Amino acid sequence: MSTELLKEIATCIERGKVNAASPYPPDMKGKEGADELVKKALDQGIPASEILEKALIVGMSAIGQKFSRNEVFVPDVLMAAKAMQAAMKHLRPFFDSGEAKHRGTFIIGTVQGDLHDIGKNLVAMVIEGGGYKVVDLGVDVSPEKFVDAVKQNPGASVGLSALLTTTMINMEKTVKLVKEAMPGTKVIVGGAPLTQEFADKIGADAYSPDPQGALEFLNRTN
Repeated sequence: MSTELLKEIATCIERGKVNAASPYPPDMKGKEGADELVKKALDQGIPASEILEKALIVGMSAIGQKFSRNEVFVPDVLMAAKAMQAAMKHLRPFFDSGEAKHRGTFIIGTVQGDLHDIGKNLVAMVIEGGGYKVVDLGVDVSPEKFVDAVKQNPGASVGLSALLTTTMINMEKTVKLVKEAMPGTKVIVGGAPLTQEFADKIGADAYSPDPQGALEFLNRTN
C-alpha cells in the first residue's frame, strides 16, 4: 500500500498536481494532489525521510531530466515545484526537529548587480526536491553575503547565478572570497552567458546549464 501511495505522490510532483482543488493538469482534475497524499502518507506512519527519498526526489528527478532533454518547459517545472512545495509544507517540521535528515545544504543566489531570479528559483526548487536544505540569498547578492552564509552553514555547497555578462566579474570575485574564507567549499555556477571555460577560469568547481546538472553534481560530491 505504502509503495503505491509513494508512486502516486511522485506522479503528482512530476505532473505538477498540487492539490485536489487544482485544475492542473487537466487529466488529473478532481483527484487528490501532493498536498493531500503526503498528509495521508504521514498519517499512515510513512517516515518523512522515506516520502522525500521515494516520492519527492523521484518526481523532481523525472521532471528535471525531461527539462534537460527539452521535453518539458519552464512552466512545467514551476508547476512541479509548486506541487513539491505543497508536499514539503508537511515534511519540513520533521527536518526542522532533526527527525529527518537532509542530504546536505546548498546556498544559492544571483550575484551582485544582477536582479534575474527565474533561473535561480528553478535551480533552488529542483535542489530542494532532491533532498537538500536550500538557503536562498535572493538576487543582487554581494560576495561578502555569500561568505557570511558559508560561515553560518559549514560544509554547504554554493550556487552562483548570473544572466548579465556585466555581472559575471562579480561571480569571479565571489568564488575567490568564498574559497579564501572556507577552503574546500564546492562552488557551482550557471546562467545563460556562462560556459565551462569561464567556470574553469574563475576557479569554480562546476558549471551546469540546467538545474538537473547542478543536482547531479551535488549528489556526486556530498
